[in-house]
Amino acid sequence: MTKPYDAIVLGAGHNGLILQAYLGQAGLRTICLERRPTLGGGLTTIEFPAASGFWHNTHSFFHRGVTTQPWYQDLELQERGAHYIEPDLNVALICPNGRSIQWWKDIDRTIDSFAEISPQDADTLRRWQERFQSIVRDILIPESQQPPLAPDVRRRQLEKTDDGRLLLSTSQLSPLEFVEREFEHPTVKAALLFFNGLREVDLRLPGFGHHIPSLLAADRFAQMCVGGSRQLARALARAVRETGGSIELNTAPRKICVEAGRITGVETEDGDLLRANVVVSSLNPQQTFLELLDARYVPQQWKQLAKQYHYNLLAPLFALYVNLDEPPCYRAAEYTPQLADALMVILGLDRVEQFHEILLHHETGTFPPSVMWGSCPTRFDPSQAPSGKHTAFMWEKLPYKLHTEAGHWDQVKREHGEKLLQDWRSYAPNLSASADQWFTQSPLDTERSLVNMRRGDLLVGSFDRGQTGYHRPFPGAGHYRGHLPGLYLCGSSCHPGGNITGLPGYNCVQVLRTDLGLN
Repeated sequence: MTKPYDAIVLGAGHNGLILQAYLGQAGLRTICLERRPTLGGGLTTIEFPAASGFWHNTHSFFHRGVTTQPWYQDLELQERGAHYIEPDLNVALICPNGRSIQWWKDIDRTIDSFAEISPQDADTLRRWQERFQSIVRDILIPESQQPPLAPDVRRRQLEKTDDGRLLLSTSQLSPLEFVEREFEHPTVKAALLFFNGLREVDLRLPGFGHHIPSLLAADRFAQMCVGGSRQLARALARAVRETGGSIELNTAPRKICVEAGRITGVETEDGDLLRANVVVSSLNPQQTFLELLDARYVPQQWKQLAKQYHYNLLAPLFALYVNLDEPPCYRAAEYTPQLADALMVILGLDRVEQFHEILLHHETGTFPPSVMWGSCPTRFDPSQAPSGKHTAFMWEKLPYKLHTEAGHWDQVKREHGEKLLQDWRSYAPNLSASADQWFTQSPLDTERSLVNMRRGDLLVGSFDRGQTGYHRPFPGAGHYRGHLPGLYLCGSSCHPGGNITGLPGYNCVQVLRTDLGLN
């Protein structure tokens, strides 16, 4: 069976759906192929137990600044059902001794919170926040929302301005070096490194020192989607279908078809042949270049680079999801009542050395002492549980391979879930959940359910070994184009990387508009 399309999109994650909706707006006839029975990729919300009314977001929950992204506005996603909540108290770090640091939308309240622990560090925070505001506004946000420049071109441009030169010099450091150089109190250092996003980049890597002051200066905060993360996927699907696009679930591609040196379509595992001169893959590099393309059509260098594409050692998460009669009540809230209103709560972290310990345990495949973070979504959105009931979760960074073997997770995940629940209860004694009212998800479970997230890497590729910007996923493929005419890339393995930003898909659209002469 042959069906002609203008473009075929592989993978119905949020990047693929964003790109497909834009192509539909431009008048192209499109189809998206998704091997899973549900769309949205990491935008997953499931009911546990079945028909219980308790809903859990098992891959993504904290969506930072989604409503400020251009695609959210362009595709009218609020009108299509994706509504967001952004609590004023965005993040609270509760230390084992009961002290806390709060991250508010109001920067003055954030600095006041830091000042309670270290007035000098609070002054330093203010200084970097003010100095980096224009850098975030005029350089970093625009860079994230367009195809990346070649490194030498970018450097020459940045060297022309004071802001650019400060960004370059700060970037030479690692996040760890920046924090050690600028701040004094161990809890402040630990908080900033965690807020920076431990799972986004190895804190030891040079080239990312600017992440800390960028975070301080940004006006984008953690948000949650009303009704669960799946509502964003549903809104994107509406945008696709209302512009004429189709989405085929339970449909896995077998191969990307090539004739006379250019892309001609996709053959599915069911034997259907879909014709198109454009194929856009939101999959990882191994899937795209090693599994779906005949080896004859892939240059040896590209094969080697795809094989060597590196995944994050520190990205895998272990998750615990619970159904509750009442929300967690933290002991620390007796002294700081506003902690009850925090969207994200971080527990068990108060010194920088813990990051080194976590890294060591990932390298050896063993369990580090618990440092966890999570939320009680139903404090802000009651629709995600039956009336008067609640859901809550905690995430923890744990190795993909336990004692050299990922398969060990199937034997130990329940036992570790019990331990994590007990550790959580030491901060919130009212936590009570029977054995049939909680479940876990291991890094191996993540890889099984979302096969592009190899080794449980939620970011679909690390940022080390030069896998950033113009060289993400690897040199030659960092501008969203493949090596064959008609082949494009739009997944999280492209610039600017993983998380729910939608920018790989949005930026790929800009390349397609140029190449195809679209309005």
